[in-house]
Amino acid sequence: MTHAPRLPILVGLPLAVAAGLAIPVQGRINGALGVRLNDGIAAAVVSFTTGLLLMIAVSLALPRGRAGLAQIVPALRERRFPPVYVMAGAIGAFFVFAQSFTVGLLGVALFTVATVTGQTLSGLLVDRMGIGPAGRKSVTGIRVLGTVLTIAAVAWAVSPRFGGGPGAASADPAQLLLPVLLPVAAGFLMSFQQAMNGTATMHYGTPIAATLVNFIAGATVLWAAWLIKVAVAGAGNALPGEWWYYLGGPMGCAFIGLGALLVRSLGVLVTGLGMIAGQLLGSLGLDVFFPTPGTVVALATVLGTVVTLGAIILATLPWPRGAFRRERPVKRGATPTPGAGQLPAAAGTPQGGSSKAAPPGESPGR
Repeated sequence: MTHAPRLPILVGLPLAVAAGLAIPVQGRINGALGVRLNDGIAAAVVSFTTGLLLMIAVSLALPRGRAGLAQIVPALRERRFPPVYVMAGAIGAFFVFAQSFTVGLLGVALFTVATVTGQTLSGLLVDRMGIGPAGRKSVTGIRVLGTVLTIAAVAWAVSPRFGGGPGAASADPAQLLLPVLLPVAAGFLMSFQQAMNGTATMHYGTPIAATLVNFIAGATVLWAAWLIKVAVAGAGNALPGEWWYYLGGPMGCAFIGLGALLVRSLGVLVTGLGMIAGQLLGSLGLDVFFPTPGTVVALATVLGTVVTLGAIILATLPWPRGAFRRERPVKRGATPTPGAGQLPAAAGTPQGGSSKAAPPGESPGR
């Protein structure tokens, strides 16, 4: 196990935001590829396979990558962490499956709110359980408030897009229950994926090896799903020749690797909140500078993004314990108890009594 120095939050949080910026760009690319291939699973297979090929090249080319490769088998053989952690990439595959299956029914806006809700709630749980490499973190009122504000702000930011997907506005709410639960579950599992990858990173010695194993597991699951789909329904269209369709995998390498690196310093919740902020900023930037047909940047989108950033700052600042707790006034004549900022009674003085001498003619106990 390596003991690399932890990153300060002023460095780690901007990195988490930068990692989140890649998520909407990857989604835009993979979505366009899915339309081009007429097969969402095939697009996910292409994304994971290109990412896997890139991670193999990086692992072989860099000294730290080769050192990490040498640690994978010993770490698994010696059970330095639970073996199920190597399947963290399957969570990423499940996220892509949920995206391809439900976005057409829910629209991008409702899908985003569902995944963010699951991710922020599980971030609190994972930190409380101490699954990640940062260990157990207390669930303070400020962190809960920041989490609730983040979910509300994300819902506000994407509210102009509600009903944008086919059938999203007119479908029966009962029929949407399962499609909504799927992205909530995918988002809920993302925090566990980050914790598992972060723990593996500590034992491999580098996030390069953890990211490689992540892509191996995810690509294996997606290839199996695609082969089943081909056997049942046939293949889609041929692969496109434009190079930019294949950038989704490398972007996945970036945010998975950074996530695995940052959870040790920031914890799962703060890393996830930083990525959510980057995701909203990236989505807003795409809508402003590279809009798709019919895109409208509404005031609620801009203000919701700003409120999200404020909520994340609220949840991540090192507030002193009890900073917002109201002090109870001490009643006249009452004796403060030790532990409430008062010194214990002096030696020889009855507990709870005064240190002053009793007036003449009165006993100390009166």
